[in-house]
Amino acid sequence: MKMKNSYTSLSLRPILIAIILFLTEPSHQNIYPFPLLSIPNPRLMEAYIALQAWKLSFTSDPNQFTANWYGHNVCNYTGVYCAPALDDPLKLTVAGIDLNHANIAGFLPEELGLLKDLALFHLNSNRFFGTIPASFIKLRLLYELDLSNNKFSGSFPCVVFFLPSLKFLDIRFNEFTGDIPKQVFDLNLDALFLNDNKFVSALPENLGNSPVSVLVLANNKISGCIPPSIGRMAALEETILSNLGLKGCLVQEIGFLKELKVLDVSCNKLSGSLPESIGQLTNLEQLNVARNKFSGHIPESICSLPNLQNFTYSYNFFSSEPPLCLRLPAKDDRKNCIPDRPRQRSNEECRLFYSQPVINCAAGTCPAS
Repeated sequence: MKMKNSYTSLSLRPILIAIILFLTEPSHQNIYPFPLLSIPNPRLMEAYIALQAWKLSFTSDPNQFTANWYGHNVCNYTGVYCAPALDDPLKLTVAGIDLNHANIAGFLPEELGLLKDLALFHLNSNRFFGTIPASFIKLRLLYELDLSNNKFSGSFPCVVFFLPSLKFLDIRFNEFTGDIPKQVFDLNLDALFLNDNKFVSALPENLGNSPVSVLVLANNKISGCIPPSIGRMAALEETILSNLGLKGCLVQEIGFLKELKVLDVSCNKLSGSLPESIGQLTNLEQLNVARNKFSGHIPESICSLPNLQNFTYSYNFFSSEPPLCLRLPAKDDRKNCIPDRPRQRSNEECRLFYSQPVINCAAGTCPAS
């Protein structure tokens, strides 16, 4: 479905209303032939138009999640939540929609832009497809947008750049393609989930501008290197950068992330040694660097971290590990080149690896291939 470029559907509002009233079931609470006339609150009237247009776009609702989406009392619709309007507490308005795990198939019509007071929009685990309507630019109060685990496609939904209240963006497990615009890292977000799509860009230098506490980009094709600017992400507590095709070194600036609790860069092409600066991350609980090309000695300061519970460094080429690492509650050192440890790589495999030129991480360069 092509995304409309304007709010043309609103010019057909009287016709749309007539169609909706004809196709929807009559409410047992309403005796009027035209229930819209009994909605004195214009905000709820527009919500009625938007939700009925949306229901008409559904192609499947096997669990009958929206079976009660008829009649003018939209505040009684399953998954629809009303609250006093922020600018007029005497007026009730639709403030939240939560259709998580409803298994509904359909698309998002332009009429959803009528829900101007919407703060929460959660569609996790459904079968919605198509693109995000341009009319979402009207949702100036939208705080949480969760479209995860659906079938949305097309390029990154740039409409989010025009949502000044947005703090939580989750579009993981969809079919979005193309570049991740670098502007996304300038948004004033607290959490950003872009994982498990088909994005193909590199991490931009302005990555460090993002104020997020959670950043998950895993399972895309975001090649290139980790930019040193990551060290400016002072609020970052959790980042999952696994299975992206990242190369080069794990930058020393990672040690500036004092709030970091979870760091996962597994299943990439990262090389060189682990930076000593990781030993400064005193809040770190989970560290996963498995399935890369790291080598050399593991810094003892890492295994001395007071809160580290799980350190996974299997399937690399480390040549030694401090005894402290063996005392961690959970660790995995398989398939390395560590003498006298079980389940390591063969001597021939280790010899061939170490016969190649050593990566100089201090140079701060990002290899071309």
